[in-house]
Amino acid sequence: MNFLNFKTKPRTPHDLVRGLKDALPKLEAGPPGTEARRKANEEVSKNLQQIKGILLGDGEPVPELIAQLAQEVYSTNLLYHLILNLHKLEFESRKDVVQIFNNLLRRQIGSRHPTVEYLTGNPDIVFAAFKGYENEEIALNTGLILREMLKYEGLAKVLLHSEQFYKFPHYIETTTFGISCDAYTNLKEVLTRHKTMVADYLDKNYDRFFSSFTTLIMSTNYVTKRQSLKLLGEILLDRANFTVMTRYIANETNLKMMMNLLRDKSKNIQFEAFHVFKVFVANPKKPPQIENILRRNKQKLLVFLQGFHNDKEDEQFTDEKQFLIVQIQTL
Repeated sequence: MNFLNFKTKPRTPHDLVRGLKDALPKLEAGPPGTEARRKANEEVSKNLQQIKGILLGDGEPVPELIAQLAQEVYSTNLLYHLILNLHKLEFESRKDVVQIFNNLLRRQIGSRHPTVEYLTGNPDIVFAAFKGYENEEIALNTGLILREMLKYEGLAKVLLHSEQFYKFPHYIETTTFGISCDAYTNLKEVLTRHKTMVADYLDKNYDRFFSSFTTLIMSTNYVTKRQSLKLLGEILLDRANFTVMTRYIANETNLKMMMNLLRDKSKNIQFEAFHVFKVFVANPKKPPQIENILRRNKQKLLVFLQGFHNDKEDEQFTDEKQFLIVQIQTL
């Protein structure tokens, strides 16, 4: 009876990728809960599991199989279709998509990242992941995929240099708390990881960027306001952004905004505003318009700073505050 001891032939990467892509449209087969929909979800789930098995495996991954799989994924544009259909997948399948996507992104051959190269040439996939913030069901999944993408300068550049980049304030301001925090985390990732590229962008797009970013600083939402002020301080104090910082602290509107925020009802927002305000005061080459505002408000500022956050046990803050007091006294 040996003829009964056969094993099912393992499915090839070609079979798995094509099978998954063909199964995705079947998710429209009927409303959730119907037999047709259940079968379609099972088929998608099975293919995702097997693809994940090739990439992560229980034992040693097989490079030849992974290479074949990646090639099939690129040639069928599977990543784009997975993101477009992510909201139709079940919870565990969505997690599998994130794992597959991010594992392929990290795949390296020598100094090359083939998936990063592929995505750079297919920016629609980057924008589809970003647009995921518009769907509460999948926003945190696509947010994780986007975060992995933004680790690579080429992909961060795709988003930063696009019109879509200016949707960040909308996603931060109008979504639920969890999604808003995720969008802010990815905005910070874009603006702080690839310093030289970002410094060049901010220099060339100064007015538009800060006009948009100021809406976050002036937000009525406490968390958004505090996080944005903190990020502004990081951007201005980064050595790579020296030109941008010089331009920002020469603007009297920016100085007045920080002086108002120093008096915010929240102590934490006052503290973050202080870290931006100090850059205006510490500038050894203050433009006349900045020096005039500081001189006009000299006495008020000295009284204010002498009583500012005296309960804070932070040696660096105390030293910085004392330095500002001396600077203002000598105006």
